[in-house]
Amino acid sequence: MVARQRAQPIQTEDLAGSNAGHAGEHNRALVLRAIHRDAPISRVEIARKTGLTKQTIARIVDKLLDEGLIMEARRRHGLRGQPAIELEINPEGCYSIGVHIDRDHLTILAVDAIGTVRGRVHHEKRAILPAEFVELTGEAISYFRRSKLIDEARLSGIGLAIPDWLGEIPFLGMPETYSQWANFDVRAALTNFTARPIFIDNESNAAAVAELDYGLGAESRDFFYISINALLGGGLVLDGVRHRGAMGLSGEIGWMPVITDDGRTPRRITLLGEVFALLWLYEYLRQHDVHVTKPQDLLALDARGRALVSAWLKQMSIHIADAVVHIGLIVDPDAVLVGGRLPVRMIDELLRYINEHLAKADPNLPSIHRASIAEDAGALGAAAMSTASALMLGSVDPAQRTRMPLQNLQRPTGF
Repeated sequence: MVARQRAQPIQTEDLAGSNAGHAGEHNRALVLRAIHRDAPISRVEIARKTGLTKQTIARIVDKLLDEGLIMEARRRHGLRGQPAIELEINPEGCYSIGVHIDRDHLTILAVDAIGTVRGRVHHEKRAILPAEFVELTGEAISYFRRSKLIDEARLSGIGLAIPDWLGEIPFLGMPETYSQWANFDVRAALTNFTARPIFIDNESNAAAVAELDYGLGAESRDFFYISINALLGGGLVLDGVRHRGAMGLSGEIGWMPVITDDGRTPRRITLLGEVFALLWLYEYLRQHDVHVTKPQDLLALDARGRALVSAWLKQMSIHIADAVVHIGLIVDPDAVLVGGRLPVRMIDELLRYINEHLAKADPNLPSIHRASIAEDAGALGAAAMSTASALMLGSVDPAQRTRMPLQNLQRPTGF
């Protein structure tokens, strides 16, 4: 990814340390962030990035080594003097469990401190109800423990990525019983599995955090994430921090009004989320006698089915190109990333059509790219919430320790 020409950023406190004694926790966080972001890295390089003295760095690093959160990776040769010892995050320094529940699936991951997935349990099933969610999640966590895929003593917590208003926003094929989610205390349910902290956030926000900590966040610290799942979502990252907004709703691209024109019915104004998502693609195919129920089915389509998918992607590319224009004008990020459960080759096809529209627009608009993390981005982002807290990373969000999914239709009612 090539970032656009941009104004020189104002220096923030992200990697600016203090040598005062009362700033111990702050300095510890800065050292961990420097190691996480730039590993392998030497003590001298950490001091240069943070402004901390060599003595302060030595004290913090020794403590982190004793705690097992970081490790000495190797000596860097080829320089004058003693070879520098490089530091990295210890993969076994902490473990996290990430859970992603959506209208069409449930994914549970066991993840180590550097984002490597140690275990995965996936259920491709529509409209899982709360009781079954608890049962399946509990079984997955028990499996991780029995198989020693996680070190229980180093479990930092459980993260949950979940759509807001689950059970309230209608979707195609939604059963009446799905309304059980509207008043279900999911935090209390997860607390039964561990005494460790529980972290909760919107699924698209979680996917954006996964991309920030383990994906293209290494190249861009300002991006908008479009998440194509059962329904549509979005997340916003600014200056390397996931931007929540006043109500935690920043990035809700599904509420953006669009004009639809299929050439057969009168033009009308609707919401982007009511025309563009996996479930809407399945419905479009059903109307043409092609039956698809999950993302994997899209990869097995015959020539006619693939042509229909291409036609739908071309229609949707107009709306997404318009969205990129609005995002660029209002937010001005480096990039717009597109991810989620739509198969990779179809995301690439969609991006090709979008870029054809954007080629005629302002050249200063953000570039658009496929996200580097695929279908498990929500679950990996859920795990990343817990890891960020344990490692004191810049993506840590204390609100996730108390947040509940939004309920009772606390949402926009029009445009």
